[in-house]
Amino acid sequence: MPQFPWNDHESESPLSPLESLLAEWEDPEAEEEEFRSDFFQGLEGRRKKAAFALMLIWTIVISLHYWNWGSWPVWGLMAILSLQALRLMKATPALPPPVLAPDEGLERYQRVSLLAAAKNEEAVIGQLVNQLCALDYPTDRYDIWIVDDNSTDNTPVILDRLAQQYPQLKVVHRPAGAGGGKSGALNDVLSQAQGTIIGVFDADASVPPDLLRQVVPYFDAVDFGALQVRKAIANRGVNFWTKGQAAEMALDTYFQQQRIVTGGIGELRGNGQFVSRKALDNVGGWNEQTITDDLDLTIRLHLNNWQVGILVNPPVEEEGVTTAIALWHQRNRWAEGGYQRYLDYWRYILTQPMGWRKKVDLLSFMLMQYLLPAAAVPDVLMAVWRHRLPILTPLTYVAISFSCWGMYHGLRRLTPADHQSSWQKRWSLMGQTLLGTFYMFHWLVVMPAVTARMAFRAKRLKWVKTVHGNPQDDGLELKQS
Repeated sequence: MPQFPWNDHESESPLSPLESLLAEWEDPEAEEEEFRSDFFQGLEGRRKKAAFALMLIWTIVISLHYWNWGSWPVWGLMAILSLQALRLMKATPALPPPVLAPDEGLERYQRVSLLAAAKNEEAVIGQLVNQLCALDYPTDRYDIWIVDDNSTDNTPVILDRLAQQYPQLKVVHRPAGAGGGKSGALNDVLSQAQGTIIGVFDADASVPPDLLRQVVPYFDAVDFGALQVRKAIANRGVNFWTKGQAAEMALDTYFQQQRIVTGGIGELRGNGQFVSRKALDNVGGWNEQTITDDLDLTIRLHLNNWQVGILVNPPVEEEGVTTAIALWHQRNRWAEGGYQRYLDYWRYILTQPMGWRKKVDLLSFMLMQYLLPAAAVPDVLMAVWRHRLPILTPLTYVAISFSCWGMYHGLRRLTPADHQSSWQKRWSLMGQTLLGTFYMFHWLVVMPAVTARMAFRAKRLKWVKTVHGNPQDDGLELKQS
């Protein structure tokens, strides 16, 4: 597999998209060398790219309103997205590989290292460690690394006490000022971890005891790079926000299954992700210049032609945020990190031979998840100004309809088979789908806000950590590089 220069730091200044466009008329080899050496670094470059993309989106949408044939491209794009949606809807998810049996030889039990970064997690870190140390897997075939990222509560004390109790537990204390956020913490212990498979968990994760015996068989395939375990919301019954997050996770699982089986992009979600050591080394470890390490790693794995899968059952549970303000902060971080990866790797996505199925899949979901919400702002403004319907209405209809379909069938797949035919259960699923769809409209506010902020507001990179263990207080800890 080809190596990409992810960690080349030799260049002096980042190359903006406009400069890149103008440079096409100059020396292409010199321009490419400069672009590659700066592509992975430089937050200022991201801001310029975001501003260029936002300007382009607004220009195109406004132009479509003034052109007599402006609706034609929209209908054509709607037809393409509809065909892609139908293709995904008709696909049948692949079956998981057989689970490792207790009587199989130890050579089938690959060495696994489980990692977690913790900052001020005294309320939940003990439960995570106890569950990881009690997994149904030979204790001499896996090790556990918990990174205390300069916590100011009792997290270090709890971890040191647990390290004396469990021989497979290793605790690393990061000093104040250590950079890189979660990615930096994981990179700090990666060289010491002994596993050929690396698992990553959040501090609030609830891990089923047979998880490793379910996960390890996936990595028998030579080109299998990573596996995401389905995430479920542990406190889904608390209020509207947690119920909405539970439906959102079901939708995400449905999309993941359908995209993977049709040759598209499988994505990592941070908590409950497993990565082949070989694949992780191949792409240069975790990127310390992004706020969503999982989404960034996803793109680099696919660019290097590694396969990413999903394990639906058993899930890893985590706490959902319980207030609107906590959801706003969390989703802003997710949206910004998801958008960053396209700004960082757009040229590689277009030029690297990762297959047309993955490229079509990636571009179609980028359009629905990121570009369409940002384009809705100028579209609505022009519709009001010109007293007409928004010109992007057909695309919006396809995106919302496909989301509703995916959410319903995602929830249905997670329902026990003996209850799926009950009319009462179907009405319940429809109710959950309606609630989840209404909840999902928050992305129509989050994405335009994030897109505009990234384009016009220069800021330092920061990582946002949601406080766990107290559903009544979802405060946030900020860490700056």
